[in-house]
Amino acid sequence: MGEAYRISDQEMPYFLTFQVVGWADVFTRKVYRDLILENLSYCRLEKGLYLYGYVIMSNHVHLVVQQKDGKLSDWVRDFKKFTSKKLLATIMENPHESRKEWLKMIFSYHASSNKRSGEMQFWTHENHAIELFRSEMIESRMNYIHENPVRAGWVENAEEYLYSSARNYSGLKGLIEVDYW
Repeated sequence: MGEAYRISDQEMPYFLTFQVVGWADVFTRKVYRDLILENLSYCRLEKGLYLYGYVIMSNHVHLVVQQKDGKLSDWVRDFKKFTSKKLLATIMENPHESRKEWLKMIFSYHASSNKRSGEMQFWTHENHAIELFRSEMIESRMNYIHENPVRAGWVENAEEYLYSSARNYSGLKGLIEVDYW
């Protein structure tokens, strides 16, 4: 991974992308999207996370975040580790998951080339971290993540997509609270 996408200043806000291995469309199921939201809410309340913006797409999550204690890399590591274990267990134990064997094959394949992953790997190791050191950069990335479902053709207006902070910023009730920029 190049220096361009590393978290260097732990106290700055960052744009992050967490991608599911193999671009597997896991988050087409509500139960898995809700798990991400539940964990983001917990991190806001208990782990010192400023959550400025988010969107959950079918196979990746975009965030604009900052860590109150200046330990953003630690937060990323812990969040991805916890959600990975929780999502993998939920998928494998879900009696209604018709794609269980296919997903297990993808997660196992990606883990096989990585000693740290165990038997299955959920997230890629990259975070595509971009430091947001000017307010214009934050606004640009917030627009980017909020327009993602529009570009995907899922909604006509960004605030119509439930799994995005665009609702919060447009004055509608979001599914979780955010920290306004």
